[in-house]
Amino acid sequence: MSKPAKKTVIIFLDTDKHASPFDILTAVDLFPDAQILSYSNVEPADSKRIIQDAMFPRGPDGAKQTKLFIGGYDVEKAMEILEIAKKTMFPPFELAVIVDPRGAYTTASAAVAKTLSTSLEKGLGDFKGKTVTVLAGTGPVGQVASRLYAIEGANVVVTSRDLTRSTAVANKINQEIGAERACGVKASAPEEIGQAIKDSQVILAAGAAGVALLPLNVLKESGKHCKVIADINAVPPLGVEGLKATDENVEMLSGVWGIGALAIGTFKNKIEAQLFKQAVESPKGILDYKVAYETAKSMVLAKLKKNEEKKNPSETTRNLLPF
Repeated sequence: MSKPAKKTVIIFLDTDKHASPFDILTAVDLFPDAQILSYSNVEPADSKRIIQDAMFPRGPDGAKQTKLFIGGYDVEKAMEILEIAKKTMFPPFELAVIVDPRGAYTTASAAVAKTLSTSLEKGLGDFKGKTVTVLAGTGPVGQVASRLYAIEGANVVVTSRDLTRSTAVANKINQEIGAERACGVKASAPEEIGQAIKDSQVILAAGAAGVALLPLNVLKESGKHCKVIADINAVPPLGVEGLKATDENVEMLSGVWGIGALAIGTFKNKIEAQLFKQAVESPKGILDYKVAYETAKSMVLAKLKKNEEKKNPSETTRNLLPF
């Protein structure tokens, strides 16, 4: 008699006092037969014991069916836990691990991929050589988005109310990618925001919920080069005045195409679902912001390619998009 297959188990390690139901419910809907375990208030010092206890009891075959999800508002703690997980696991007791602190990685990936999609769709090209301003670029989403834009070849202006913080984030990005593509600036007053966006073709408002970052008059006066603008804040007041949360590739000003928070959020959910599927289908591996972005980018490029093929069924799209 053959042994029954090991059940998929997804273990959530959350740095917050209460683990977010958002990610747990996403997993439950995707995998109703999976077993879900959740730990709150997880400190890096606690994580090694929890991870070890997840690795061994089900044997090597069970380890392949055991998944970790690292989350919580504290990005630094989440990254510490991830590093501990990497050092703790070894063959054949390696688990597939998703890291997405309070959705920052998937949200940033969705925002960057959406702005890339709009830029390509409108014939503006990719990000190489372009200037991108990330407003509130020192927050969890802003830091990751700034890093992704820089990886894609953009010159990135990282803003913050605190020059020390924005400069530190920019320096860290430059060090990580081995190129001077990011700079930090202080942008709080309208004139400072105007200065921060004056040379940018792409603007991303990455602020917290309910925080207005870019007044419409500042965008009109200083954003003369802006072609694509996006906002991750869906709670009024929105991050960009005049850009609705439901907008998707809407021409909010002449020649300026806008992407609202709900369009980004819907895509973020699809990316997270894909990460869960990849984790469940893989016996091991680390699914971090780079994997999230590559997943997002492949999805938008595939959609663009499909749309081009519908428009030009008898022509190749090989030279139209950078595949």
